Amino acid sequence: MIEIRDLTKRYGRATVVDSFSLSVAAGESVALWGPNGAGKTTVVRCLLGLVGYEGSISVGGLDARRHPKGTRQMIGYVAQELAFYDDLTVLELLDFSAGLRRLDADRVDAVIDTLGLEDHVEKKVTELSGGLKQRLGLATALLPDPPVLLLDEPTSNLDAASRESAIHLLDRLRREGHTLVVTSHHMEEVGMLVDRVIGMEDGRLTIECDPTDLAERLGIRAWLQLVLTNGSTEAAVQALQEAGYDARRNRRGVLVEVPAQGKGKAVAAVQQAGIDIEDLEVWR
Repeated sequence: MIEIRDLTKRYGRATVVDSFSLSVAAGESVALWGPNGAGKTTVVRCLLGLVGYEGSISVGGLDARRHPKGTRQMIGYVAQELAFYDDLTVLELLDFSAGLRRLDADRVDAVIDTLGLEDHVEKKVTELSGGLKQRLGLATALLPDPPVLLLDEPTSNLDAASRESAIHLLDRLRREGHTLVVTSHHMEEVGMLVDRVIGMEDGRLTIECDPTDLAERLGIRAWLQLVLTNGSTEAAVQALQEAGYDARRNRRGVLVEVPAQGKGKAVAAVQQAGIDIEDLEVWR
């Protein structure tokens, strides 16, 4: 569905994307992951044809440079910073957006139902919460029913409840067959949203892996704080050390260092020694 080859973008002497290549299959969900300034959003802008670039991009078999209009028709885009006409209601805004695209009114009703906006259509945009504005942004992107969705930091400005709702919604769109490209710098979020992670730094591809392997590939370790039943602390330290873990006693119980994906094995080592764990906390 998306083919990027040797994409390079320069601003003056600064190279912000450097020989970046990526293939995304139809129905696949991919995260462009990395710190701010890694080049993620610039890749998205090149995909949208908003900036010139070196290299080649095709979407759905169309060369993005030769067929910019046809390419954009296949893409729905939700920006990180959403900008709407605040004095319009949700319904007025969607009707206006559909009219610009010459879409039937039935399509507006469909996206309102898909995004769960039925109870908010008479509200003005300025009255919406951050989570509802995010849903409205998705609704406008989905109006033409595009096969590809580009989502730039889709949950960065949301509270915990709105973030969870957005993740469930995006997961549903993925299961319905949309091709998703998501930019994010949140590691936990990436694992819930995508099939594959493309790590970027300084405009280059640095990591390509399954989201469950990302923490391990980055060498991220975790600390488990185990609170145990009375009198079990020394036995737990011994069981963990015999299993090869760096474990030590502290005021609350036992502190043990584990690989980011190895927390369950450490807990199992304690339980197999016949020790009950009353509580645990995790730090990265």
